[in-house]
Amino acid sequence: MALMDYIGYAAAICTTSAYIPQVVRVWRTRSTKDISLKMFLVLITGLALWLTYGFLKSEVPIIAANGVTLMLAGTILFFKLKHG
Repeated sequence: MALMDYIGYAAAICTTSAYIPQVVRVWRTRSTKDISLKMFLVLITGLALWLTYGFLKSEVPIIAANGVTLMLAGTILFFKLKHG
């Protein structure tokens, strides 16, 4: 594995793990009042596009980061729609 791959995986871990505290907080409190619905809709659209791009380019770091982040952001969006 090349240095470039390690950098990609490190970036994926950083950007994806940043959502975990927010998901945990929303899950525990069921509160999403301070979360922008429009922002999360745009975010999820962007993540889906990045995931598609990753598959088209066969780039595992892009697929991994955006796939997991899409699930985390989707969880927050679910709670926003359900409890918002």
